[in-house]
Amino acid sequence: MRRYELMLVLRPDVADDKAQAVIDRTTRGLIASGGQIIKVAPWGRRRLAYQIDRYREGSYHIVLFEAPPDALGEMERTLQITEEVLRHLVTRDDRPARPGRRDGLDEDGEDTDDADLPSAQDDEEDDDRAERIDESETEAAPAAID
Repeated sequence: MRRYELMLVLRPDVADDKAQAVIDRTTRGLIASGGQIIKVAPWGRRRLAYQIDRYREGSYHIVLFEAPPDALGEMERTLQITEEVLRHLVTRDDRPARPGRRDGLDEDGEDTDDADLPSAQDDEEDDDRAERIDESETEAAPAAID
């Protein structure tokens, strides 16, 4: 089985119980087709980069799962006709598995799957890692005055 990541963007006006029903229906379909759910993480409401069906915001959810490649077809067909789903994207997760226990817990009983999910703070950290140039080393710096 391969590991996949599913990102769902749901309409923002959908009630929480209906949004949870869509996620439950999707995960049950994956399990029925021989897959295994690793993690389901809600990202909350975020502004869309462009307007989709007159919506400027969407409710984001990420599902990490393992499934045989032939199990994806039925899930994608179901998501395409579901009214609550604005967009979905399934990507294959080729990152090597981390050594440790398969149940997602480390030796201390802490959840280790959180590191698998990207967070909104990762974008902010990339800006901090940018190489900083000392102004005295640039060509635009004024020449030393004797």
